[in-house]
Order: sequence, then structure tokens, then C-alpha cells
Amino acid sequence: MNSTQTVRAAVLRAHGATAPFTESRPLDVMNVTLAPPGPGEVQVRIHVAGLCHSDLSTINGDRLRPVPMVLGHEAAGTVEQLGEGVEDLRIGQSVVMVFMPSCGHCAPCIDGRPALCEPGAQANGEGSLLGGRRRLSLSLGRGGTAGGTAAALPVHHHLGVSAFAEYATVSRRSLVPIPDTLPMDIAALFGCAVLTGVGAAVNTARVAPGDRVAVLGLGGVGMSALLGAIACGASQIVAIDLQEDKLALARELGATDTLNANDPDLVERVREITHGGVDHALEMVGSVAALDAAWRITRRGGQTVSAGLPHPDRRFSLPATQLVAEERTLKGSYIGSCVPARDVPRFIDMYLRGRLPVDRLMGERLRLDEINLGFDRLAAGSALRQLIVF
Repeated sequence: MNSTQTVRAAVLRAHGATAPFTESRPLDVMNVTLAPPGPGEVQVRIHVAGLCHSDLSTINGDRLRPVPMVLGHEAAGTVEQLGEGVEDLRIGQSVVMVFMPSCGHCAPCIDGRPALCEPGAQANGEGSLLGGRRRLSLSLGRGGTAGGTAAALPVHHHLGVSAFAEYATVSRRSLVPIPDTLPMDIAALFGCAVLTGVGAAVNTARVAPGDRVAVLGLGGVGMSALLGAIACGASQIVAIDLQEDKLALARELGATDTLNANDPDLVERVREITHGGVDHALEMVGSVAALDAAWRITRRGGQTVSAGLPHPDRRFSLPATQLVAEERTLKGSYIGSCVPARDVPRFIDMYLRGRLPVDRLMGERLRLDEINLGFDRLAAGSALRQLIVF
């Protein structure tokens, strides 16, 4: 089938909605028109999509994106159609969707850093697929309302994916093939949570056996970072969060110490139990306050890694002399500094060998029409990794 089709999707029409989202209903589940794949593109049937803070930050306006937009960027599915020139995938093949397409020829891609792809970042900011095309639209009636046939309103893609839909047309560069035997609910986690969290520990921080690590924020990404630090052989892992149930799970997964982020003596307690601070503090919250705490619990000569995305207007300050005199390192980590085509398969292999039990991170299953409820749970901090199952 190479014609346009109508699919159900969750459309964000405006930014700035406030919780409870079950009342403000920022995401409207409705019919959209999906065009078939063009050259270098693939149409994917979405099986499972995860709810992530990056989606929430677009809903509440912390990360402004063009609207209307079909949200969703962490997903797994099967190949439905192949566009011209795509010869390395097959119909029915299982794939993970990656939220930063990489062109393969810009300076960061040539340097082996596809997470920083320049054309990919431009396309994501513009709400298009890699190359500038859009394959989503809304039909408009003569009065400018959805549902007619007189005109079509372009709908933007979220991070080149738009996974909160039954089907998605994406760039081939947004897909990584995976074993067909891997369950889709587990596979979806590898598109964002696992890449970002495990990658932050393995690739960005380069945690080594015997290192002391702190993880601040225990959502899907933070828990993945904890699993990554364990897999790297860290001797001490301090897990920090506001939710006691998440701290309990962190202990079950292998954290040696857990602390509530509300503790007014948090920094002092971490420095005490780690004998001066951690070698690597991994901030996974997207909060300047959390980043400040991460900096202050890092030892002399250690490094602070941030994979969170606070509001773009927020600023972080630090003592410049401390940076120099203590030889401290502050690093950003985007998509876990991963090369998805390399790291998705190897992280899946680690899972299959029992070294990354990411199946423990899965939370509630939701229908697409329950998506606003899911974001209420996410905003409240009570959810781990909720999954939309199609």
C-alpha cells in the first residue's frame, strides 16, 4: 500500500497546558492523515511507545516545538512500507525508533558523535523528518475545522518520530533493526530511556570498576543509568529521588545506598558515606537544583554528568576556582553519547545476558486514549516508564 491513510494519533495543538491533564487535555486523540514513505524513508507500525519527560516538557512549554504536532519519541514497531532506496530493511522487521536521526556526513557524525548531528538537530527543531519533509497532516473543512476535505494543515513530527500514533513515517536514519524475538514493550525502552541512561554511565561518564557513583532522579532514564553503572562495575552507587517506592526499587536493582532528595543534609550525607564525594554524579532530573546538588557531591578530580533538560532560560553557576583547583569536570550527555546503530544492539545483548534487567523499569500499560492520564502520573513523579500499547 503506497497511498495516504488515516491513523489515530495524539496531537498537541498548543503549549502551556497545566495539570491535571485529564481536565486540560493537551493531547487530542484524533484522526490524522499519514503519507507513505518517500526516498530514504520507512513507514512503521507502532506497537509500543513510552511516555518520557521530553514529551512532558513539550506539553508544558519548557521545550517549545512547532504545533500542531504528534508527540512521542520512544517506541518500537515493525516495518510496514519501504521508501525508494531503502534496501537494508525488510517488511515485517522489528525496529527501535531513535529520536535523533543522523545524516552520517556532517562534522559530528564524521567524528563518531551522531547524537550531535547538525541536520538532525535542525530537523528536530523544525518538526520535520531528516531532509525537511513532513508526512503528517490534518484535513480541514471550508470553515477551517478539522474533518473536512477542502484543505490540509501540515502536522509536525516530534523528534523525527511522532510515535503516539498507530503508524509513523520516518527517516531510515531514525531506525535501528532489532531481533524479531525481543518483546516490543521491552524493545521500546531502548529508544530513549536505555540509550540515554545506560549511555550516560557507559559512554559519557565511562564509569570504571570500583568507581563511586551517584544517580539523581530515578525515572526511566535514571534507573537505566543506575543499571549502567552496575554493569560497569561501580563499587558504590548512591540513588537519590523524592519517591520512596523508587528508592526501594533502586535498592532491589543494586544501589548500595539510597537517599531522599528532600533531605536538607543531602550533600553532607552523600559526602560522608562516600568518604569525600563520588567519582561520577549523574543528574537525570532536568532541574538546576538537582544539577547543583550533583556538582556539590562530586569529589575532587571527579566529574558531574547531566542528561536532564531544564527550561532553556535556567542558568547554572559554579565557582570557577573550584573547577580549576580541584580539576573537576562538568559534562553534558545527549542520548547517552551513543552511536545508536552500535549501542542499541549491544545494550540489547546485555539485557539478553542478564546484565541490564530493563524489564524491571516497565510501569503501567495504557491505551492511546488514556494518554493524558499517563502524563498526569508522569508530572506527579509517581510513574516509572508508562507504555502506550497499540
